[in-house]
Amino acid sequence: MSGARLFAATLLLALAGKLTSAVAQSTDTIPAKWPGQTEGDFIIKDFHFKSAEVLPELRLHVVTLGTLHRNSLGQTDNAVLLLHSTGDDTTEFLEPIFSEHLYGPGQPFDLTKFYVIIPDAIGHGKSSKPSDGMRAHFPHYGYEDIVAAQHRLVTERLGVNHLRLVLGVSMGAMHTWLWGIRYPEMMDGLFPLGSLPVEIGGRNRLWRRIVIEAIRNDSEWKNGDYEQQPHGYSRIAPMIRMMTGNPVRQFEKYPTRAAADAWFHDIVATAYTYADANDRLYQYDSSRDYNPTPDLEMIKAKLLLIEFEDDQINSPEFAVLDREMPRVKNGRYVIIPTGKQSNGEADNIINAEMWQPYLQDLLRSLTQ
Repeated sequence: MSGARLFAATLLLALAGKLTSAVAQSTDTIPAKWPGQTEGDFIIKDFHFKSAEVLPELRLHVVTLGTLHRNSLGQTDNAVLLLHSTGDDTTEFLEPIFSEHLYGPGQPFDLTKFYVIIPDAIGHGKSSKPSDGMRAHFPHYGYEDIVAAQHRLVTERLGVNHLRLVLGVSMGAMHTWLWGIRYPEMMDGLFPLGSLPVEIGGRNRLWRRIVIEAIRNDSEWKNGDYEQQPHGYSRIAPMIRMMTGNPVRQFEKYPTRAAADAWFHDIVATAYTYADANDRLYQYDSSRDYNPTPDLEMIKAKLLLIEFEDDQINSPEFAVLDREMPRVKNGRYVIIPTGKQSNGEADNIINAEMWQPYLQDLLRSLTQ
């Protein structure tokens, strides 16, 4: 659900899978900052979507940090999977506000000990997406497709047969729930930040539907076959920032009409310049098949859900947590109260300083 932080990163070793696949190295790379930082692409031939559509070649881009380790039984024992938010990509987890609290010596994902996997989801970053050329003829992927493709990347491309932890933020947090359900033996721990274990409803569905319809009903969209970016999405982008932010912080930063208007124009200009309307349409529509509720009992890993008091989309005031969390055998949740650092869902999920101690505690518990 984060806004337009748009770029991508990283490489890996290829493994031949049972199904035909190939590896294509990226030609544009970012300077490596972290130990073992690499980037590359995994190509899956004839990927079948739940919609029954087939893509002859599905490209998944991935960044890895650190070095993979196997125990005496050949099981991978230090791999961590990080899953990004809507509209974002691998670089979300390379930003200082996240990375500098997690990857250093003695930190939760100390790269002398852990192997960190950061994929671009389908439709995002450098992975296959509508703006690559197919436009609105691109397969209509859902969250289940994204998770299935990620699993193939992790197992076939990287040879990882077990994960210490899956951590996801916002959209990635919803994918974390699905990982725990679809592959319950695959990981020791799950750490979703900013999500609920129920299908998307209420204002969460409402604002997504507003975005989707604003694009589809824009005369400039032309059923996705536009030559120049339509303006419909960029004009609605300020609503996304409003929904994913903290209203108090927003008023503090933009306390006058002039300041708020300047903020509006800046968001619109940025969205028009960097966001593709088809990509955004698909990204927000892809949440339509998310519904972990019927299968929560299938989760075996230890799960710690992090929610934020000032999250306007996944509000802890909803009855969902008390109703559904007891069904997760090894699950619990923490609500982080609003404080001076709080700035709504979009910023809180990547501000690792706010929730790093809880992550550290979960990781310690996985070795007990």
